[in-house]
Amino acid sequence: MPRIESTAARLAKLGFADGARAAQLVRQSEADLDDILESLVTVADPDQALVSLTRLIEREPAVLGALRADEGLKDRLLAVLGVSAALGEHLVRHPGQVARLAEPALGEARAELLRAVGAEPGESEPRAAEGGNGALAALRVAYRGRLAHLAARDLTGQATLSEVTAELSDLAGAALEAALAVARTEVEAEEVRFAVIGMGKCGARELNYISDVDVIFVAEPREGADEAKALRAATRLAQAMMRACSATTPEGSLWEVDAGLRPEGRSGPLVRTLASHLAYYRRWAKTWEFQALLKARPVAGDLELGAAYVEAVNELVWTAATREHFVEDVQAMRRRVEAHVRAEGERQLKLGPGGLRDIEFAVQLLQLVHGRLDPLLRRRGTLPALAALSRGGYVARDDSRGLAEAYSFLRQVEHLLQLHRLRRTHIVPTGEADLRRLGRALGMQADPVGEFTARWRRHAMEARRLHEKLFYRPLLQAVARLPESEARLSTAAAAARLEALGYVDPRGALRHIANLSTGVSRRAAIQRTLLPVMLGWFADTPDPDAALLGFRQVSDKLGSTPWYLRLLRDETAVAARMARVLGTSRYATTLLMHAPDAVAMLGSDEELAVRPPESLLGEASAAVTRYAGDPETAVTAVRALRRKELFRTAVADLSGLIDIETVGTALSRLNDVTLQAALDAALSKAANVTSFAVIAMGRLGGLECSYASDADVMFVHSPLPGVAEREATDAAFAVANELRRLLSLPAPDPPLIIDPDLRPEGRQGPLVRTLASYRAYYSRWSSPWESQALLRARFSAGDAELGAAFTAMIDELRYPQGGLQDDAVREIRRLKARMEAERLPRGADPALHTKLGPGGLSDVEWVAQLLQLRYAGTRPSLRTTRTLEALRAAVAEELLAPADEAVLAEAWRFASRVRDAIMLVKGRPGDSVPRDAGERRMLAQTLGYPPDGSEDFLDDYRRVTRRARKVVDRVFYGA
Repeated sequence: MPRIESTAARLAKLGFADGARAAQLVRQSEADLDDILESLVTVADPDQALVSLTRLIEREPAVLGALRADEGLKDRLLAVLGVSAALGEHLVRHPGQVARLAEPALGEARAELLRAVGAEPGESEPRAAEGGNGALAALRVAYRGRLAHLAARDLTGQATLSEVTAELSDLAGAALEAALAVARTEVEAEEVRFAVIGMGKCGARELNYISDVDVIFVAEPREGADEAKALRAATRLAQAMMRACSATTPEGSLWEVDAGLRPEGRSGPLVRTLASHLAYYRRWAKTWEFQALLKARPVAGDLELGAAYVEAVNELVWTAATREHFVEDVQAMRRRVEAHVRAEGERQLKLGPGGLRDIEFAVQLLQLVHGRLDPLLRRRGTLPALAALSRGGYVARDDSRGLAEAYSFLRQVEHLLQLHRLRRTHIVPTGEADLRRLGRALGMQADPVGEFTARWRRHAMEARRLHEKLFYRPLLQAVARLPESEARLSTAAAAARLEALGYVDPRGALRHIANLSTGVSRRAAIQRTLLPVMLGWFADTPDPDAALLGFRQVSDKLGSTPWYLRLLRDETAVAARMARVLGTSRYATTLLMHAPDAVAMLGSDEELAVRPPESLLGEASAAVTRYAGDPETAVTAVRALRRKELFRTAVADLSGLIDIETVGTALSRLNDVTLQAALDAALSKAANVTSFAVIAMGRLGGLECSYASDADVMFVHSPLPGVAEREATDAAFAVANELRRLLSLPAPDPPLIIDPDLRPEGRQGPLVRTLASYRAYYSRWSSPWESQALLRARFSAGDAELGAAFTAMIDELRYPQGGLQDDAVREIRRLKARMEAERLPRGADPALHTKLGPGGLSDVEWVAQLLQLRYAGTRPSLRTTRTLEALRAAVAEELLAPADEAVLAEAWRFASRVRDAIMLVKGRPGDSVPRDAGERRMLAQTLGYPPDGSEDFLDDYRRVTRRARKVVDRVFYGA
């Protein structure tokens, strides 16, 4: 026992993680392993290597003598056993292959694998001696033997990454050829020429140790053969070849053959003729398919036919960047990649941030953009393409070097992960032992776990950073006078790159970039740091050109302010949100132009929270007090406050931080505050002879204002005791007119138009009335539509007691105790039908008019108002000025089915969002969904749809409003 313990302690000190288990293995082995143990402790996982070695020696004792006789063989074998438990298992089953590890190089892979299945390598269409599991097992044994030989050279540093990936790709091609030879024993296919096109990493000769092998099949009938019959035979041949690779045998399987990159994907024919392929690519193919075809290479079968295929598609690949939907397709590709990253995204070597796909995607996209005019960029492999981009000046040398180092490191880690169990994986493990094995395999001995983690994170961060700037840094070099050690990207190439990224006016964009980044000032230097990332963010917005122009304009106003550029440079969230706002909303951009210091509120969601009306009123009142005696200056300050709060609300809306009901409430309360402050300013110079109140009507009264809403109001006054009514009315009239004047003065701020046309007698009636005058009018002359309009009346500004008295006075009119008589209901329905027929603008598509169209705002609001007029007299819960609240109350009172309320509310919210989004996007009001495809696309993106989702948006809008109209017909019209 003491002997075992001392051996365990010695082995633990040597570096075995489990010294006791290692000691037991040594003791159980009949061989003397002392001299081998010193070599074992240098490998990635000594414990794992010892397990495999003792099993191997037990199976074939001569192996130990061979190791002692050949130092090179010992290094290679132990390196493999220390990384790959799966290859160790293979060598235990086939110890005869161990000696081959010592050979400097093996023969040609294709010939060896064909012989393994009994086929003659020299034949043009080799056929296996026989099919079945025997041939397939032999193929797997030969394949894994070569895999072990390659891994041995790789792990001992005797093969570079490029050599490893190229040999793996050629080995896969050889396996496909051998599998095809086996397939020919099952399928009679003499009448067809058949070629296998390698795609993805296989086509680019940068394959992993374990990966699906992406392929496309092309076939041609031989002279005189029937095409349909030949294609059926080729399809059976392809299917048999795929089975030969994926079938499970006593020696396992090779890998899946994936033909999903073919035209129409898995829905399309497995095999096509060359003409059929070209017809599809010319008419139907998406940009991502041409990106995939960058890698196409003939790998098996009729190589002459394969070469003809590659030559033909290459002519199409290098014009892809000129296609109409290039930008949309590029964005769709990026979304697909991001959608594949799940919770393990941070540990994803392939799809995670700073992963392999970031690098590959950027390189391939640059190739598509610039390879049309520069044939030197037409490389299949990522590293050769990156080097060509650097030589051509499309990527800075330092950036190219950084990306190449990150790519090589990530590929090495990917290989080590896959070698362990010969399984397809891209997830960095979390276990200590796994991380230790990875670190040691990469030569990290002192602290393998810590060193590996730090190096991996550093490369991932660098890859992500360079991915984000790869398109944009050379743009600066094209326009700015910067010291540089390499050829500068030409202006034409820079413009082409911007156009490919979605900029409609690339030369205008270059002028903006030049203005921002040229010079030796600190401001220009910081802009050169910011712009690469900002340009990328702009490109992801609905209108990149507007975003860049807005950024230049804001920077011109604030560029000399010390905090502005520092804030953007140091606070990523501020810069990212600013880019989104500038490229989405002309309305918000215009607000920012006149209040550029509002940039500071973009840093956090808390800064964008809607401010309480009490806080806003306090600030507005302070401004009025500060400029007492100068109403115009006071109201100018109040309108500046409103402008800033409009910007806050718009950004919160665009960022998805508030819903449409909150937007309506925020805008309405802001208008209340503005009216109160302006009224205070107007009253400051008026005679104190009457109390005065502003009654909100319409959308303002319903707390449902949009960005484009006027302030629908009525004015009411009440003479003070002892004041003649005529004198009081004249004073009130002067106050009302002064209020309207102050809010309509020319200013850079959005106007708040006062609209008093809902007052009794409309434009023909007095602008201001006393409470008694209103009561007299409504009791004698009021019509149903006025009762309906008063449903939204609420106190907004001025004398609160007077406002309360007014709303109490109209309650008996808008909430009639006996409900509505049938003739009044018929009158309201006739009025609604006439409005639909007469008020819709000429040429407008009714189905796309958010206000007056079927299922639009008016439809939903009239349903709620009819229910209120009929039942609010006896059911107080219906007494609200808000549409959705009224609908919810109607459900609670069992006057409306919950399902109907849900349909109506969805339509109201959707139409309201569309109406607000039109104002945000275009900077001017509109009630109809735009007919222009570009404007509609920007509107859809603002509403959360992808860049290619404008048709989905239209379909959704039509569906939602169509359903709402059915409810309106039934509930409002009684149909």
